[in-house]
Amino acid sequence: MALKRIQREMKEIQKEPLTNCTAEPISEEDLFQWHVVLQGPPESPYEGGVFELSYVFPSDYPTNKPKVTFLTKIYHPNVNSNGSICLDILKDQWNPVLTLPKVLLAITSLLTDANPDDPLEPDIAKIYKTDRETFIKNAKEWTSKYAVKK
Repeated sequence: MALKRIQREMKEIQKEPLTNCTAEPISEEDLFQWHVVLQGPPESPYEGGVFELSYVFPSDYPTNKPKVTFLTKIYHPNVNSNGSICLDILKDQWNPVLTLPKVLLAITSLLTDANPDDPLEPDIAKIYKTDRETFIKNAKEWTSKYAVKK
């Protein structure tokens, strides 16, 4: 069931490409492990950045949620230094109707609108809440340092 669902999602992506990102299996032999390249959203501190993510479907997908992690370092209250993402649909709000494009859209939205009340990085969340200018400056610096190809 998982493989058929992944294949169907892959066909949908090929028919209707994702906005501001690409997602494809790492190899044709293993459709459960994908590589995602996400463009930093316009008018966000991540604008101009290119962020790589790992997207791993579990063997019981869509019953169980995928494991999505940032491979590119990012300064964000909801993403820790290991690339783990704190997002409700990737935790306890997973629903089998969610698809790869919907998950990536939610991650993109998180980059534009962080959730400092449920952080993985409390120190960054505090800065986000109390000194937005410093947060934006730091996020732009990290984006420039780690997510902009020179």
